[in-house]
Amino acid sequence: MKLIILAGGGGTRLFPLSRTCLPKQFLQLGNEQSLLTQTITRFLPLFKPVDIVVVTNQEYIHHVKTELVTCGASSAHILLEPVARNTAPAIALAVKFCQEELGASMEEVLFVTPADHIIHPLDIFIKNIRQTVEIAEQNKVVTLGIKPDKPETGYGYIQVGEPLGNGYKVESFREKPDKETADNYLAAGNYYWNSGMFAFSISCIMEEFRDHAPEIYQLLSAPLTEVVERFSMMPSISIDYAVAEKSARVMMVPLNANWNDIGSWDAIYDVLEKDHSGNALQGDCLPIDCSNTLMLGRNRLIAGIGLEDVLVVETDDVIVVAKRGESQKVKDVVNELKARGRREVDEHTTMYRPWGSYTVLGEGTGYKMKKIMVTPGQRLSLQMHYHRSEHWIVIGGTAKVTIGEQEQMVHVNESVYIPPSTKHRLENPGKLPLEIIEVQNGSYLEEDDIVRFDDVYGRA
Repeated sequence: MKLIILAGGGGTRLFPLSRTCLPKQFLQLGNEQSLLTQTITRFLPLFKPVDIVVVTNQEYIHHVKTELVTCGASSAHILLEPVARNTAPAIALAVKFCQEELGASMEEVLFVTPADHIIHPLDIFIKNIRQTVEIAEQNKVVTLGIKPDKPETGYGYIQVGEPLGNGYKVESFREKPDKETADNYLAAGNYYWNSGMFAFSISCIMEEFRDHAPEIYQLLSAPLTEVVERFSMMPSISIDYAVAEKSARVMMVPLNANWNDIGSWDAIYDVLEKDHSGNALQGDCLPIDCSNTLMLGRNRLIAGIGLEDVLVVETDDVIVVAKRGESQKVKDVVNELKARGRREVDEHTTMYRPWGSYTVLGEGTGYKMKKIMVTPGQRLSLQMHYHRSEHWIVIGGTAKVTIGEQEQMVHVNESVYIPPSTKHRLENPGKLPLEIIEVQNGSYLEEDDIVRFDDVYGRA
């Protein structure tokens, strides 16, 4: 049995914390562990790390590697999608990888899960997974459904029919409904929330692709290297649309544990601890006469007065305020910012790199200031810039600096200057994090003014 974790999504409904550079599966929300780490840890009682495949993209590979080490699963496999093509192609690529690289047989069961759920208690979840796998071994496509406790409009629904063993025969999949339709689903009693988790044998899903998604199936007949090369030719389609909605052999097992897909700020409010007035508070918050309100701060004091059923989320460059129940519309904010070409959609002021991170402290015409942190033993690429010079001031640790043909050690309270069009490199040879303040000067200060000559992370 193999576990496929889909970890390439964007999570735009959790803006401004979730952005293209750091989507929600890598965020710590109501827990000291990221959602991806929680997902991996949740399945370790059932899967050895060598039987886990995390599907993501090149931009997130260093995040995934860090998470795997954090949860003791460094021997798990990372499978990179060449381009984003939704869940059906991602699953198809994982199927091919399991066959060719992991030696999986046609009868082997794959369990597919998103990377961003919160589920507890663990023992009930594991019991439900075992029930799901038992049905999948009978040549069925099996999904987990959650009995709704409210008329939720942010989830897709599964309509079930007659019970069969530990599950139900699936009659249909339904799109995210409006409020009236969601009320009707709740009253009917045979509708469940769609968790996005599936189990099936390789032979079963291959037959389903053949019958319902021939464009995907035809590409899967080629070797893995060719599937990767031609991946962009696959249709961008979810596994629900491609297979589940069309298949006659889909079963559903009710998930009896507590489940939340953390798909909106309303969902975040639901899982966080509340004070006596129903307020969920994180960060430096001061609620006065507030009730049933979420305040989530990062860098500044949030003071709320007389707020009721309000969501306030603060980062150092964006503040989002919404009425509870309306947080699905955060996606509309993201779409509008994209249309305006705003960088906030994609970037935080702190950006993570394989070697560490940098934080933009300030910028203006002709200058930009950053705080750069390099983890012990890591180094930036050998690079140069055509349009800017740089000053580096060491404020912590020890730096090994290459400028042109010269190498030197730079210590705390010491600085160096790098002229434009000069090859240079920054390294941390020590055992402590290296921290520097970088001051850039020039006519163009964007990140694409980097010419790499050598890079240990394969970016040159």
